[in-house]
Amino acid sequence: MRLFSYESRFSQFILKLCYACMLNLLWLVCSLPIFTVGASTTALYYASLKIVRGEDSHVTAHFFKAFKENFKQATQLWMLLLGIGLFLGLDCYILFHLRQSSHGTAAVAWTLLLALVIAVIVVYFIVLEYVFPLLASVSNTNLAMLRNSFLIGTHYLFATLLVFAIHFAMFYAVIAVFTPLIIFGEGLCALISSWLLDRILIACSGTPKEDEEDDTL
Repeated sequence: MRLFSYESRFSQFILKLCYACMLNLLWLVCSLPIFTVGASTTALYYASLKIVRGEDSHVTAHFFKAFKENFKQATQLWMLLLGIGLFLGLDCYILFHLRQSSHGTAAVAWTLLLALVIAVIVVYFIVLEYVFPLLASVSNTNLAMLRNSFLIGTHYLFATLLVFAIHFAMFYAVIAVFTPLIIFGEGLCALISSWLLDRILIACSGTPKEDEEDDTL
């Protein structure tokens, strides 16, 4: 009977999977307008970090609290990053085809430009990986969020690679292995990533966002 007690590891594991499904559904629904993806992802990480820190009661309330409070800044950051991402993707596509259709010196030039764009894309993904978890943890300006996301991502490079691998593995599993895993999707990725990033975010931000708000009262 101890296996199924609330405090058992098995029960806690099943509970975390249920949280992952719930958060994934909330994230998907709140991301549907596309322009709300930033606010939805910030709320997802806010709730996930609460779970990792043992504050997992009222998960839905945590999600919508963060969604509402961070909506404006998260949307600004997301629209900026979405525009940059589309621009970089288009550049990469054009340069790749120019390189394929060129020879000699021109091919070398297009190759160098393509390599430069790919390097910028790497920087872009590092920022994208950290900016919304960071926004869920601290208050700062948009420019500071972008800068700090890059600095944290490059400083903790192993964690950055692990988080990327988690998302890639989930994407591959859903597409090529077992599509019903989409029920866990980004919710499970965010939970595992939050477990990896929790200490990093605390070390870099000092105190959680709600603690900073309490100090100002």
